[in-house]
Amino acid sequence: MARLTLPQLERHLFAAADILRGKLDAAQYQEFIFGMLFLKRASDQFDVVRAETIDRYKARGRSEADAEAIANTQDVYESDQFFVPEIARWKYIADNSRGANPGDTLNKALGALEEANTDALEGVLDYINFTRKVGNAPLSKVTIQSLIDHFGRYRLSNDDFEFPDLLGHAYEYLIGEFADEGGKKGGQFYTPRSIIRMMVRLVDPQAGMSVYDPCAGSGGMLIMAKEYVEEHGQVAKDLTVYGQEDNGSAWAMARMNMLLHGITDGELIHGDTLAAPGHENEDGELMRFDRILTNPPFAQNYRKAGMSRPERMVYGWAPESGKKADLMFIQHVLAVLEPDGMAASVMPHGVLFRGGEEQKIRQQIIEENRLEAVIGVGPNVFYGTGIPACILVLRGRDGVPAERRGGVLFINADREVTAGRAQNILEAQHAEKIVSAFKGWSNIPGFARIVPIEELAKNKFNLNIRRYVDNTPPPEPQDVRAHLQGGVPKSEVAAKAAQFAAFGIDLPTLFAERDADYYDFLPERYEATAARISALAESREAELTAAYRAWWKTHEYRLVKLPENKQLMTTRTELLESFQAEQLPVGVLDKYELAGAVAAWWFDSRYDLRSLAQVGFPGVVDRWVANIESAFEDPPEDADAKAMARIRAEQRKAREHRLVPALIPAYVAELEAAEMLAAELDAHVKGATAKKPADDEDETDADEDQEVLTPAQLRKVRADLKEAKAKVSELRAQFIKELKRAATELDEAGAQKLVLQFLDQDLVARLERFVNAKRRLLVDAYRTWGEKYAITLADLEAQRDAAAVRLEGFLKELGYA
Repeated sequence: MARLTLPQLERHLFAAADILRGKLDAAQYQEFIFGMLFLKRASDQFDVVRAETIDRYKARGRSEADAEAIANTQDVYESDQFFVPEIARWKYIADNSRGANPGDTLNKALGALEEANTDALEGVLDYINFTRKVGNAPLSKVTIQSLIDHFGRYRLSNDDFEFPDLLGHAYEYLIGEFADEGGKKGGQFYTPRSIIRMMVRLVDPQAGMSVYDPCAGSGGMLIMAKEYVEEHGQVAKDLTVYGQEDNGSAWAMARMNMLLHGITDGELIHGDTLAAPGHENEDGELMRFDRILTNPPFAQNYRKAGMSRPERMVYGWAPESGKKADLMFIQHVLAVLEPDGMAASVMPHGVLFRGGEEQKIRQQIIEENRLEAVIGVGPNVFYGTGIPACILVLRGRDGVPAERRGGVLFINADREVTAGRAQNILEAQHAEKIVSAFKGWSNIPGFARIVPIEELAKNKFNLNIRRYVDNTPPPEPQDVRAHLQGGVPKSEVAAKAAQFAAFGIDLPTLFAERDADYYDFLPERYEATAARISALAESREAELTAAYRAWWKTHEYRLVKLPENKQLMTTRTELLESFQAEQLPVGVLDKYELAGAVAAWWFDSRYDLRSLAQVGFPGVVDRWVANIESAFEDPPEDADAKAMARIRAEQRKAREHRLVPALIPAYVAELEAAEMLAAELDAHVKGATAKKPADDEDETDADEDQEVLTPAQLRKVRADLKEAKAKVSELRAQFIKELKRAATELDEAGAQKLVLQFLDQDLVARLERFVNAKRRLLVDAYRTWGEKYAITLADLEAQRDAAAVRLEGFLKELGYA
């Protein structure tokens, strides 16, 4: 049986949401999807463990009946395995949901599952109620039954997944989709995963440490800390995770999220961290943690009266009103850090510059060396708010490392985003630049600066990022003499010379000498010169291509060895570092752009690479085939127009997958020819049968487009069209079969060649994106000079005078002058 791939599972879960989409909004229906997914997963995995248990006891001489009876006893299972009572097993649910109230069947199953696994699930499933009213009525029996039928299509045991933790990744995908759909309400407990990955890299958790999130939301910070440890070849179970979350449904969602990621030892408490922190040690004192990652709710009020553990607020109290609890959360983080601990917290920009008591708190934190870095991220990156935010990197009582004392690193990364449809995205290349700047701890003009504490003190500890690192592009210089008399200032050309030199272009040669301070444009005019820049850059770009090809040939063996060593993060590091070292001397791209290209490529290919490490090159090809096949599964019977449009778009995308022409080029050519013929014949029929205009209408245009066919000819074309459409349908029906046949015939060497070819092409495409963007800047710069200085004031005046003469002539001809 083919293993389930992540895109297959994502598509399956999204289709489940389609069943409810339109009836409810995302914030309402997500709990039904999560509950159903959790129940199905627990049941399917238990079926596997139960079958193993039956086989084990039969091997010991027990009868089938005895072995099954023992397997239905909870005591025979390990403490970290869920025991699923019979009424919570999927077979029972599927067999008994029809003819009864399916919502009630599911509620009883959830209750039985929680009761049988109290230690892990107490309170977690209470928030899911399949019979609760949504608006004026509960979900219909038909709708709930459709959900049950849909979830029955795939088995969700570990044995069915392409790589471990597949279900956890799919759950994360689903949370993100709901956050996208739900807007502020849907995303208030969800931090974009790209932000979390970057924060985890900043604090660098290691096996043996403890990680804590006092505002856990959906649990992403803790889960990705575990993943980070595992990706770096360490044992994830050796990292202990703790969290607290005030919102009940978010807490339940986080608990399910952690369990679906296989995290059974995490301690996640329900409650208000600021009012009453819940983690204590055996002596009744607050626990301390090695690493803290958090995104507290912005701009909250708090109550000082009755607050538990007021000693946490060692630096003072911010105003209770005015939504200024931000530094209260920061003080809690500082209070529970181990002396040598490290934290990263998302914060609104207001905490950086507000005065009064908050200024005093900032001052003490800085003077005690507890603040290591302030990182500004771009606007509209977080769900629920369009305002830009920052990340504070903090240290425990021991303070920042000795070599970093005396200053705070400011990183202004508010331009390091990619514009998205609904919100901006911090992509892998942006995170790579930020993390590299933090680890490198050096000044980078317009991006990062180490600001001495003395300077911060002079500014009354105002931490406004732009005060210290202004990345505003300089204003376009305007030379009055050049505007009046023509020419291009040599000072402006010199300022851009290094950018052109990176592409092997000697910028002054693109101008003619005028005098000591100015150039003239070449006789060919500036538009022609600007058009030649791309050609002039080809030689240096060819050098980069040659360097890349040599690098790939030398280092592709690291990917070949992945199925054997499974060292994903080690391989990533080796590829990134060697790529930088070998491409940087060419000079076209800087080290951040080179690192960004590899980081973005690795992130885009991460699931293929994980699959490669788990099942080898043939397994990756099988993964692609399975993903393509899943796009053509039968849609839900009640799929609406929007869902069908999405399904058709996915099918078009699947058919255009580059694996298709690589494996079955002859079939693709035949299908495309058949589709083209059908389209041409269809156009003939429509042209010949188009409605003629009425007598009083203009027939000219219609007659030109209308094809004239005799009745016999029209019958022949229609017959040919019917035959062509039948051929297209026949070929499309054979599509998946042909693709699977070709994939089966591919041997190990062929699969390796194909996968490496695609990975190579992807990295080349990423590299070209960076190069193309940088080259366009050169062309734009030259055209800007032309638009500014090619036409002088004297030219404009001459044009004005000539226009005035022509106008006067026209007026005389008309007798007005």
